[in-house]
Order: sequence, then C-alpha cells, then structure tokens
Amino acid sequence: MGLFQKFKAGLQKTHSKLAHEIKRIVSRSPKLDAATLDDLETALIAADLGMAVTSQIVGAVKRIYETQGGAGLDVFAIARQEVQQSLASNTAALKQAPGGLTVVSIVGVNGTGKTTTAAKLAWLIQSQKKTALLAACDTFRAAAIEQLKLWGMRLKVEVIAGAYGADPAAVAHDAVTAAHSRKADYLFIDTAGRLHTKHNLMQELQKLHRVIGKLLPGAPHEVLLVLDAMTGMNALNQAREFNKAVPLTGLVVTKLDGTSKGGMVVAIQKELGLPIKFIGLGEQPDDLQPFDAKQFAQALFEE
Repeated sequence: MGLFQKFKAGLQKTHSKLAHEIKRIVSRSPKLDAATLDDLETALIAADLGMAVTSQIVGAVKRIYETQGGAGLDVFAIARQEVQQSLASNTAALKQAPGGLTVVSIVGVNGTGKTTTAAKLAWLIQSQKKTALLAACDTFRAAAIEQLKLWGMRLKVEVIAGAYGADPAAVAHDAVTAAHSRKADYLFIDTAGRLHTKHNLMQELQKLHRVIGKLLPGAPHEVLLVLDAMTGMNALNQAREFNKAVPLTGLVVTKLDGTSKGGMVVAIQKELGLPIKFIGLGEQPDDLQPFDAKQFAQALFEE
C-alpha cells in the first residue's frame, strides 16, 4: 500500500464525516450566506480542526466567493490548501546526533500507545539499515516490560530492561551505556505513562532526562509526546503541560484510524508550533508513518 493510500485508509472516519457535511452544506444553497458559513465552521470544528485553522478556511472560502462567485468555488480544494499551508513548517524527520548515539525519550499519559510507538520507531530505524535499541523504563506497570520484550522479539530489536519496580533513571543509565558499547545509532526509551497533572511523576521524568544528559551531553536528543487521537482536543492540554515539564521536540499522534476527529493534528500543531513527527494509522509495524502535510491534507479533504 502506498503512503497516500495509508493516509487515506487511516483518516477514513474523519474524511467521511467531513466530506458528507461539507457536501450537504454546499449543495443545500447556491448562495454562500452567513448561515452556510456558520454551518461550515461548525462542521470543521466538529472534526477538531481548532478555531484558528477553521477561521482560516472559512475566511478563504468567503474571500474566494466574494471575488469569483459561486461557480468556481471548490471548498475541498480551499480547505486542502489552507491545511497544507498551516502545516508547511512541519519537519517530520527524526533528529540524528552528530557522530554517535541518538537518544529518543517517548513520553505521554497512560494508554496512548507509547510502548507500541517505541517498538515501531525502532523497527522503522532498522528498516533504514541503522541499529536501534529499546529501553524498558516503565518499571511501574508490570506488563509494560513484558510487552516491550515481546515487541523486541517480534521485530528483532534488543531490549534493555531492569526489574519491575526498579528506578527508571537507573534503567535508562544502563541502556545508554549498553547502546554506546554496541555502537547503536538510536536508543528509544519507553517511559511510564503519567498524568500531566501529577507533579511528582513529572519530576521523576525530569530526573531520568538529567541522568542520561550527564552520561551523554545533549541527550535526550528528541522528546516525543505520544497523543491518542481519540481524546480529540483534550490532547492539547496534555501537550501544554508536558511541554512545561520536559521541553518537547515533537509529537506522535496514534489511533487516527479509530476517530472522526483527525483534525486535532492540525489544531495542536498550529497552537503549539511543535512538529508532528509520526502518525499511527493502524496496528501493523509499518502503520506508524512519518507525517507528510501534503498527503495528510489531501486524505482529509479529498472530494
């Protein structure tokens, strides 16, 4: 399956709902009056595109209607262009530390898919003929270590783990040392899920980052927040709070295939200015894809 087909399949629920609503609104009246524009705004906000991008799209539709009339008005094309432009500054590539190990810390609240994301990222790196290691630093959830080890076995990626209940920072320290000695290109650290409101757990995450930073200056080189698309705009609060505690370098949005609120990707990127690095479009290892603004906008607003 090509990349666009993956985006299209993954965004099917959001696209179906949006396309249906836009067609209904546009075909109802040949005139683009205030009520029609209000309905269009409501449909875009319902897809969680956020107020800023919604206003941008509605403003562009109104402008083109006023200058060119209704004959050549293509709402889908306008929306596609506005979303693509809004995401134009997005850089999806993973950073690579000059001459050595790159450490990527995977953070987020419980249940967003951090462990799976860490494993899929390691798989992606290995498919690019580079070497990757995984660190099981979620030592609170007994099943998390086993889950990561299972992924490691399945994808043939080595997992560095400690005992259940061990200090996550100590496991991270051991993992950096191991990755160094094995001359790995990337180390992906799976951290424990924590609510963005729990101050003590945020401090523990800061400690983990300090420990690896002392061992390897500049690490972690990437701090990726994993967000569950199902939570819609609630994800924005999570991103804000995590970014205050541990400066984030990018976002991974998972479970986009299961929601009709895929527009939240655009809203969060617009509000926080953090790049969307990857999006999860399904269960398989290759369903985690580097974010592509053009393909995303096209899949969202294909007529």
